Amino acid sequence: MITFLEGMLVEKQPARIVLNVGGVGYEVWIPLSSYDRLGAPNTVCRVLTYHHVREDAQILYGFMTAGERRLFELLLTISGIGPRIALSALSGMSVRELKAAVAENDVKRLNSISGIGRKTAERIVIELRDKLSSGEALEAVSGGDEADPGEVLLRDAVLALISLGYKQADAQKMVRQVAKHTDGETQVEAIVRRALTGT
Repeated sequence: MITFLEGMLVEKQPARIVLNVGGVGYEVWIPLSSYDRLGAPNTVCRVLTYHHVREDAQILYGFMTAGERRLFELLLTISGIGPRIALSALSGMSVRELKAAVAENDVKRLNSISGIGRKTAERIVIELRDKLSSGEALEAVSGGDEADPGEVLLRDAVLALISLGYKQADAQKMVRQVAKHTDGETQVEAIVRRALTGT
């Protein structure tokens, strides 16, 4: 299997690129999120790939980040979703936005992506929910690195409760209930203690 390609970017279009690797031109289909990260034509670039093999064709799908490729592969595990729809999903939303939609059961948001009907959107939510780690889901919902320190503190408190055996939904609810009364608390331990005692 081809896992990445590194070579000269010969052609660059929003959904497709051609890479010259050692004198061989590889056609690679990409999502818009990867297109935005590509350099200019005639520059060297490295693209992570997913090598899709069918009876009648071999197709390469390319990604600029490991997160994009991982989510693409997760989408392919869902019944009724092929590479084209998975690529469309990554073109319609960023990795973080897709994960957030799944974590928040936002079927309507997923349904707004071209090529994804309501039933497919519902399947994405149901089947991906258990495949995303608690940390991934919380990071997506809270905005990841863009989150302010207070949000990061609450997210860490939720993760701590999950590590104690609470379900994610219950942990989030417990932290939300005490978040209003944290009085500028800056310690995860104190928030967890308050969540456990309900004070």
